[in-house]
Amino acid sequence: MGSTEDLDYPQIIVQYSNGFLISKVLFTACELGVFDLLLESGKPLSSDAIAAGLGASTMGMRRLLDACVGLKLLAVDMTQEGALYRNTEISNVYLTKSSPKSQYHIMMYYSNTVYLCWQYLADAVREGRNQYERAFGVSSKDPFGAMYRSDEEMLKFMAGQNSVWSICGRDVLAAFDLSPFRQIYDLGGDFFNDSIPEAELYILSKILHDWDDEKCKQLLAKVYKACKPGGGVLLVESLLNEDKSGPVETQLYSMNMLVQTEGKGRTAAEYSKLLEAAGFGVIQVKRTGKLYDAVLGRK
Repeated sequence: MGSTEDLDYPQIIVQYSNGFLISKVLFTACELGVFDLLLESGKPLSSDAIAAGLGASTMGMRRLLDACVGLKLLAVDMTQEGALYRNTEISNVYLTKSSPKSQYHIMMYYSNTVYLCWQYLADAVREGRNQYERAFGVSSKDPFGAMYRSDEEMLKFMAGQNSVWSICGRDVLAAFDLSPFRQIYDLGGDFFNDSIPEAELYILSKILHDWDDEKCKQLLAKVYKACKPGGGVLLVESLLNEDKSGPVETQLYSMNMLVQTEGKGRTAAEYSKLLEAAGFGVIQVKRTGKLYDAVLGRK
């Protein structure tokens, strides 16, 4: 790695500043159906054909397509007929609706919900609370009530969560040998109010990061009480380094928890402490090197 003198700091700042532009190009291409149209066509298409197929302006579409080429989301072939655009492999796999690994739904959730909350990040930092009231005019005291403010929003959120699981679920579930557990309960829904059924293993996937420490302890205590002796709980979370210096994706997730929920990103030690407070022991941590990590506690 080069010295700090080798770094082009102005260029780095420009790249960071352009981050929101990049994400909006990605979201817009997904929303308009660019990647789906190119997949369905089975052949490269001109910008005019894509614009006509999607009901967009030719000038606007050409600029969007060229930006997608620059981002490696599309490739372009120069022919005698002009420029013809096609999907790259990453777009076919992750950005088309029909792909088993499609991230389309989480892109739409980020574009239409998360993005609006992040407009008020400065307010969230000043106030230390989520920004649903400013973004959508609904109470910030019930973050999931805000997320589920309509059937459409609820389905959008759930589809987004499922799309993320399609690319990280296997790594998380393979982190530990779960074969001894015969009765497994995937915890979700309105779990603070309802009783939790008895099981040998409880999976809490991307749940605790939404809540403050006290509510996490409350929930884990309910899980511990319901858990069979010798059973356990598997936490699926993106773990911060112990000094909280990274990973940057987890740091950004933690910022998102600030603008959207009551929770935060945590280190493995912090999650372990929450598990111990509820009574769980023999705690194991596995960093997958992917989006989400795994923490297993035993009763």
